[in-house]
Amino acid sequence: MMNHSNHPFHLVNFSPWPLTSAFGTMIFMMSMIKWFKEFKFNYLMIMGLLIILMSMYQWWRDVSRESTFQGLHTITVNMNMRWGMILFITSEVFFFLSFFWSFFHSSLSPNVELGSMWPPMNIQMFNPFHIPLLNTLILLISGISVTWSHQCLLENKYYSAYQSLLITILLGMYFTMIQGYEYIQAPFSIADSIFGSTFFVATGFHGLHVLIGTLFLMVCLNRLMMNHFSMNHHFGFEAASWYWHFVDVVWIFLFTFMYWWNN
Repeated sequence: MMNHSNHPFHLVNFSPWPLTSAFGTMIFMMSMIKWFKEFKFNYLMIMGLLIILMSMYQWWRDVSRESTFQGLHTITVNMNMRWGMILFITSEVFFFLSFFWSFFHSSLSPNVELGSMWPPMNIQMFNPFHIPLLNTLILLISGISVTWSHQCLLENKYYSAYQSLLITILLGMYFTMIQGYEYIQAPFSIADSIFGSTFFVATGFHGLHVLIGTLFLMVCLNRLMMNHFSMNHHFGFEAASWYWHFVDVVWIFLFTFMYWWNN
């Protein structure tokens, strides 16, 4: 039930989606732990993933309704959402900073257990100018295309905004496919000392962020097709583009230090 209010703030209705998202994440995490231990396919993983995807869909649907049809995202609410997204990206920066901290702690002063050398002996690293460089170019081009899409939206050029946003999504999917191929061809594993752990955890979490960012942009593409955005009211698109640029910047640091500098 929507009640009349005399203030510019949005007091959200009760929503089950945070609870279902947490429940799905717990199931997915338990299935992953079981998979790491037994290396056997289990249906818990599919169930957890389906709960997460359904919760994401319903949550995005509700936010779209509040913004587009109910008019609850006033100027004040919009500003608060901007600060919320800024703080969220800041927390993500520190999330990846912890991985880089671990990486530099081990690489700048490798201990005796690592043979006092970095990379450790018998670790064959990727050639940074093959697949990693291609992935870098893909993400840089996708950053250009999402900026192009945003500029077209500001100029009310909806068809051009749609085209460039679709290009960004395709490039994100292409990046994920190539990174998956790189993991399959990797000459070392996550179990190969702190080197393999830091490499796969950092690049793997970045790959997860690319997947989430691609889904975020796909939602924006769908909303763009349904004319939910205007040149003055499109924070959902802006938030997705901020997140995508953050993913681009993190990859540049990953490529510089974990691929090129490691060699």
